[in-house]
Amino acid sequence: MNNPDTLSQSNPQPLVLIKDLCRSFKMGKQTVKVLNGINLTLHRQEMVSIVGASGAGKSTLLHIMGTLDRPTSGQVLFEGKNLFKASETTLAKFRNRFIGFVFQFHHLLPEFTALENTYLPALIQKTPKSQAIQSATDLLTEVGLSHRLHHKPGELSGGEQQRVAVARALIRNPVLVLADEPTGNLDTHTGDDLFALLRKLNASHGTAFVIVTHNEKLSHQTDRLIHLQDGHIIDDRCLSASRVTESSEHPEDEKGGLHLDEAPPL
Repeated sequence: MNNPDTLSQSNPQPLVLIKDLCRSFKMGKQTVKVLNGINLTLHRQEMVSIVGASGAGKSTLLHIMGTLDRPTSGQVLFEGKNLFKASETTLAKFRNRFIGFVFQFHHLLPEFTALENTYLPALIQKTPKSQAIQSATDLLTEVGLSHRLHHKPGELSGGEQQRVAVARALIRNPVLVLADEPTGNLDTHTGDDLFALLRKLNASHGTAFVIVTHNEKLSHQTDRLIHLQDGHIIDDRCLSASRVTESSEHPEDEKGGLHLDEAPPL
């Protein structure tokens, strides 16, 4: 495989390019179409919100972008690589290395501390334990939890639990974080604080974020707002043109390419 940094600079590719994406499900004798011909481009360092009514296809789109689900038809390209030509094993390794997830429910392991919950994904990827602990400590400090490292989830507030989940999502330094209603279980003030944290991490880490949310106020604080309705994109609005232009025109940013040679070829 070509060096991905060289490839990115000589032939710039969007971070994610979605072409004619469709997803349908069988329900008895009926076929329910959830996504209908989605076309979407996501650039490095971009922060995008996806809004729409329940059942519009937001979470399904997020799951396909994260390779947790496969499309019925269409393509999802990561730096020009067609993800769904790969095996499930290869996809799992790719997902674990390059994509972080934050869900409405934190899914922390109750028997482990905040520190342990954060560094476990790094251990699974065979990162040396001392390095994993240091990275997790740094991230938890960055999200304001340096004083809660050794507390278990049951000893943390809802906002603190989500902050641990955010730190865990970043432990492998992913190029993309997918967040599905990350503030959905939080009160307004705590949700606002968490969203501000995501914005800060987007800027400081150069990580792209795609956030599904029902919160209209928060959705307007991202670089771009995408509105889904009945499986179609009915609005794709740029809210911060300078940042989107910068990320699309300079693919040779500090993260460089995806370094796909660190994971099995797609």
